[in-house]
Amino acid sequence: MHADLSRSTFRPERHYSAVVAQQGRVQLDADLNEQTALQLHRERTLVADLIGQHGGPREATGFRIEYVGGNHDIDTLYIHGGRYYVDGILVDADRPAPGTPVPDEGAEAQQPADAKTYWDYWDQPDGFRDPEKPGDRLPSPTSEPFLVYLHVWERAVNAAEDPALREVALGAALPDTAVRSKVVWQVLSLSLSELELDDSDAAEPSKEVVRAAFARWAQHRSAVASRLAARSERPEHADDDPCLVRPDARYRGQENQLYRVEVHAGGEAKDATFKWSRENGSVVFPVDELDGSWVQLASLGVDDKLDLDVGDHVEFTDTAYASRLEALPLLRVEELDLPGRRVRLSAEPAPGVGRLPHLHPFLRRWDHHEGPRRKGRTTALKGGAVPVTEGEWLPLEDGVEVYFAQGGSYRTGDHWLIPARTAIGGVEWPADPARRPLLREPAGVARHFAPLALVKGEESAVDLRLAFGPLASSIPAADEATLAAEAQAAREEQAAESGPSGGRSQTTAAAEAAAEGDK
Repeated sequence: MHADLSRSTFRPERHYSAVVAQQGRVQLDADLNEQTALQLHRERTLVADLIGQHGGPREATGFRIEYVGGNHDIDTLYIHGGRYYVDGILVDADRPAPGTPVPDEGAEAQQPADAKTYWDYWDQPDGFRDPEKPGDRLPSPTSEPFLVYLHVWERAVNAAEDPALREVALGAALPDTAVRSKVVWQVLSLSLSELELDDSDAAEPSKEVVRAAFARWAQHRSAVASRLAARSERPEHADDDPCLVRPDARYRGQENQLYRVEVHAGGEAKDATFKWSRENGSVVFPVDELDGSWVQLASLGVDDKLDLDVGDHVEFTDTAYASRLEALPLLRVEELDLPGRRVRLSAEPAPGVGRLPHLHPFLRRWDHHEGPRRKGRTTALKGGAVPVTEGEWLPLEDGVEVYFAQGGSYRTGDHWLIPARTAIGGVEWPADPARRPLLREPAGVARHFAPLALVKGEESAVDLRLAFGPLASSIPAADEATLAAEAQAAREEQAAESGPSGGRSQTTAAAEAAAEGDK
């Protein structure tokens, strides 16, 4: 999650059940975030244990797929509303009804038009598929059947992407208060040949065969195949300014930081690149206007630490491309126009990115300026990012180093978080008893998949979803009789205790009558 965090402390293997606040203590973002993570982990684990890998409520199962092709301008899918659970994560496919605007003065009130209750493949809220891109188009079922599946993951949304998150009463100069974690769902297509079915099953595969083959494909896609370790070593020229931190410090930074190392371009090690940020990638700048390589920003930053400078590398993106998990070339800031709040980048942004204001384009700053030094030479950047080198310690800055395990396979968006602390002069990273840093899997992105339908021909889709019924059911007749008998016995006991005198026993009523006669 790209957010201004101190660190991330949730570790499921520790089996903590709650964060308990203490009086008179400093409140940290990490404690509150860990409590949220604990609750989500418990809730989603329970749901997955009860439902299974995926499924929906029988009366409101979402993501029914309807293939629409043939004589239409472009083939599409209708994605019908409802709810579905994938690995315990709730995914909502209902399409919100549009609001009714206030009519113009003097005009008659218009009745709201019938709104679509389903999503189209091309307008699904987080899919951002482009009909002009060959890779986004749907296959033709007349040539080969194809599978429709659901891809689910989570990403952070900041105030640059959703301005409604910012409290305007705090003033424009103050940063936003919090980000949001959003469940992203995307309905995508997959050629049946990619499932590697047996020849005997490929001609007319059953639902069970397709589900099993897809489960193997999804397991391979979601499996983590890269690991990283981090450490802090005493950097070269550490004694040039000994007044900054204590002399024995390995981390020489002047401030506490949360370093984020994120895979930029995925693939094998020879093709993969990474980028890093000392602020967890949280430094972003909303874009007001794009003119060639000149970008006008809403703000150039709130201080020297969180601003832009010549030589910085930035990622020009928007809501659509942030949801596609695709690597875009990182651009370099070449020139600043402070009065005009403009920056000139090393090249124009990629075609189709940042041209639509409703997608909220923004720049994300990364803090690497060049690749690591080896044998007196600096490694050249590739696409503005640092090439992955396995089996070697790679320096970031101020003594912080990272190590990629050999034989890895990398996915765009996967990342590791490295807290660096001045109090200990090092980084917080697990190590073995010999103090050797341990290799760890990425902190994210966790990808989840579920099959939805098999499209075998025009206007034909075989439903692959699963459904479950409610746990509550009618009380059996034998139990109803038992309950009725218990209720009748309780009424008779109450009547016997109260007697015929309106809640008083017969003895009490007689005693009161005798006392009245004596008078």
